[in-house]
Amino acid sequence: MSKLTTTLPGPLLHVLPGSLAQVGTVTKSELVNYFRSRRFFVLLAIGLIISGILTFLVAYYGISVFASTPLGFYSFWWGNSITFIIAINGIFFGGDAISGEFQNKTGYFLVPNPLRRSSVYIGKWLGAMIASLMIFGSYAAITIANGLYYFGANVPILFGESLLFSFIYLVAVLGFTFFFSSLFKSSSTSILITAILFLFAFSLIQLLVTGFAHVEPWFIITYGAGIIGNVLTDPYPTNQVIRGGGPGGLATTFAASIPVGITILVGYFIITAILGLVLFEKKEFT
Repeated sequence: MSKLTTTLPGPLLHVLPGSLAQVGTVTKSELVNYFRSRRFFVLLAIGLIISGILTFLVAYYGISVFASTPLGFYSFWWGNSITFIIAINGIFFGGDAISGEFQNKTGYFLVPNPLRRSSVYIGKWLGAMIASLMIFGSYAAITIANGLYYFGANVPILFGESLLFSFIYLVAVLGFTFFFSSLFKSSSTSILITAILFLFAFSLIQLLVTGFAHVEPWFIITYGAGIIGNVLTDPYPTNQVIRGGGPGGLATTFAASIPVGITILVGYFIITAILGLVLFEKKEFT
């Protein structure tokens, strides 16, 4: 009998996937996790419920009760609610994205693999962004559908600007929540703290700073997000001195200008995203 021999041309080479391929794989895995855990569908349902309530109220009481112009309608519908939609998406998509790897011990499976931590971080961030944009887009679509029904194709260009500012705010919120997710090893802690900050603390701090210190709260992310609703107001609000409880019976109301608001939001994203990545790179799975 003859033996069949095979000569290999050389050692087998294992080609590692590049950074982009790693990011894509992590992004896809993160989206699958959102769908499997039903977190995406719960947040989508919240957005649809809010849209449904607003649709019912406008239909029941009549559009004239809420707005008389297209700009007024989009200000009432979009300007008063989208920041909440964005906040809860950022909290629950980004709040435990990194801390969950430590709490659930899933990060131990990442360490032996040739995956860059930066690829994991960026991939998870992109997964949270894509999932948030799906809900963001559905809410925007329902808003526009109602606007078209009551006012026809007269969609104000300022609403387009508000959409853009809303997107920038979403980016900043995810950067912020990912930072806190990298800061803690407990998912519940990171989610709870970010929820308290966005739903209560930032608004309270802004109120105290403006009401008692009479200082423009340019260092608060939610103050920068005010441009989302302000741009839908005609005329655009400005800083005003009014009679109130301040010194001499006067007080100042602050409204971030568009350049200031964008600077605040972009600054929050850049600083918190970098800090979050650095923390994730340095933290050990012990």
